[in-house]
Amino acid sequence: MSGSIRILVADDHNVVRQGLVALIGTVSDMTVVAEAADGAQAVELFRKHKPDVTIMDLRLPVMSGVEAITQIRRDFPSARILVLTTFDGDENIFRALQAGARGYLLKDMFGDELMEAIRGVHAGKTRIPAPIAQRLAERMGGPSLTNRELEVLKLIVSGKSNKDIGNELSISEATVKTHINSILGKLGVSDRTQAATTALQRGIVELPQSQ
Repeated sequence: MSGSIRILVADDHNVVRQGLVALIGTVSDMTVVAEAADGAQAVELFRKHKPDVTIMDLRLPVMSGVEAITQIRRDFPSARILVLTTFDGDENIFRALQAGARGYLLKDMFGDELMEAIRGVHAGKTRIPAPIAQRLAERMGGPSLTNRELEVLKLIVSGKSNKDIGNELSISEATVKTHINSILGKLGVSDRTQAATTALQRGIVELPQSQ
C-alpha cells in the first residue's frame, strides 16, 4: 500500500517476529517490508528497503541491536528506530537511545500501544513510557564507570578473583581493590556479589548469549 508505514522487523526469535508481523498485518496503515533475524541482517535489509520505521530487539546474534542502530544511524541519520525488548535495565535504555533509537518499549506492552508508538516514531516523535524515562533519568544522574572499572566489573561478573583480574589486566592486586571500591561506591552496593547482581540487572554487563 502506497500510503502505509513501511516497517522492518528485527528479532531473532521466530515466534516473536512472526507475531509482530501478524499483528502489524491487522492494521490498514502499516506494512512489513522485511524481517531480520540478526543485527547484521537488519543493517543489510535497512539499506535495501529503507523502511519508514524499524522495530529492533536489543539482544541479537552476529551484531547487537545497539550496534545495528549505531551503524544504520551513521549511514542514514534520519532513520526512525523503535526498540522493542524484554530488557529494561537503565544501561540498556541509555545505550539504545544514545545510539539513536527514537523509542523504547518492553515486550509486555499491549498491541495498541505498539501501533501508537510506531505511528508516533514515524511522525518524528520520541516514545519512551514513563517508567523507562524514570530509569533513564536515574542513569543520567549517577556517576558513570570508567573504561577500566567496566573491565574490572565484567571480570567480577565472570567470577574472577582479585588476583585473576590483576593478572588479566596487568595491574597489581592493590590497584584492583582500588577499582572495586570505586565501583561499589558508584553502584551504591557493599560487596562484589551485589555489584555483579546490580551490573546484570541494570544491563551494565551482560552474560554471554547461549546459542
